[in-house]
Amino acid sequence: MPRDAGGAGDVLRDLRTATAVEHRRVEATLDLMDPALDRGRLVTVLARLHAFWAAAEAGLDDWAARHPADAAALDWERRRHTGLYAADLAGLGGSPDAGRPDLPAVPDTDEALGRLYVMEGSTLGGTFIDRHLAGLPGLPRLRCFSPYGEDTGAMWAGFRRVTRAHVAGAGDAGRVVAAARQTFAVLADWCAPAAQGATA
Repeated sequence: MPRDAGGAGDVLRDLRTATAVEHRRVEATLDLMDPALDRGRLVTVLARLHAFWAAAEAGLDDWAARHPADAAALDWERRRHTGLYAADLAGLGGSPDAGRPDLPAVPDTDEALGRLYVMEGSTLGGTFIDRHLAGLPGLPRLRCFSPYGEDTGAMWAGFRRVTRAHVAGAGDAGRVVAAARQTFAVLADWCAPAAQGATA
């Protein structure tokens, strides 16, 4: 049965509530708002994030090839950020991580929306990270945390709109939420070596 976008079954509310613990874990692991963040740890973080985004986008590319109409509705090509992470990493004198996290395949649009919830949601908090990093000495301006600039709000609104429409149609909100939780869990595990005080 289709769910009312503004009612108790709103998939975006479900996503936010169900992933709150995983979201906090990722934020605590990366600790990018640390006022003592230095270039070395930022390079470590970006290398891990670059590898994660590369793996996550590879799965979404496979999905987009099978579901081109859904990918077009989401403006998937504009939502690719791996190149920005690579450029920022190079600008800091770093190099890509040799490995990639083990993410599951993306068989359908439910799974794609769950994964994208994590990736697109990062652009909202990324605006705060971007401003914080701009105030730290000795760091170049990065693009990966605020890839849409002034269009951040519009891009997030577009994602929300498509997600709600999909679930109101033939989508499965439970599978969207499960994919988001799994993506957050993989991200947190993958980035754990970049945590403050972590040992390799």
